Amino acid sequence: MTYEDYERAVRSLLTEKRFYHSQCVAKTAEALARRYGADPEKARLAGILHDVMKDTAPEEQLKITEKFGIMLQKRESPVPPPWHAAAGAAYLYGVLGVRDTEILRAVECHTWGKKDMTLLEQVLFVADYISDDRDYPGIEIMREAAARSLEEAIVKGVAWTLNDLANQGKPIDPDSVLAYDDALNRLRAGRKLTFRPGPYGIPAIEIEEGEAP
Repeated sequence: MTYEDYERAVRSLLTEKRFYHSQCVAKTAEALARRYGADPEKARLAGILHDVMKDTAPEEQLKITEKFGIMLQKRESPVPPPWHAAAGAAYLYGVLGVRDTEILRAVECHTWGKKDMTLLEQVLFVADYISDDRDYPGIEIMREAAARSLEEAIVKGVAWTLNDLANQGKPIDPDSVLAYDDALNRLRAGRKLTFRPGPYGIPAIEIEEGEAP
């Protein structure tokens, strides 16, 4: 299938708003891939496909996940998985015939993140935060972070998400904590980081070259 074929398949399953979001994520993912050295065509395709099951009824998402879920990663978490992400990867594999494991994994983890994300997974994860259609308070802070490094964007994005979940009394997925820790360690390598509270629950980070004493 061509990119246009996949785009048509996605469009048939999504609302206009969700489809526009997917187009925006595809555009942003491609730009981030070019900036940071990932495959831009894979990133664009992962972007248009990432929410393929988002507007499908939960019971149908579960059926698809169970039917084709053999290819999904095992998750050891007390928090229920984001079914649209797991179902999306399963649908891409079982129905649309996507066999690129890296794209499937990127779609599967685009909501919570995970430890040891590949470059493509990081690109999609960040693109979903900062795509052109996003307009939440603090979006410009996130876009500026993404322009500096994927690691900084992931640290700030996950911190914002975890703060939001905590304020709502919602459970936090351990995979998100692992994604945060992983990105923080990469960001810290060879640098001194100074954190201070920032607006909208997004931490301000001062980065200096050289290890902290």
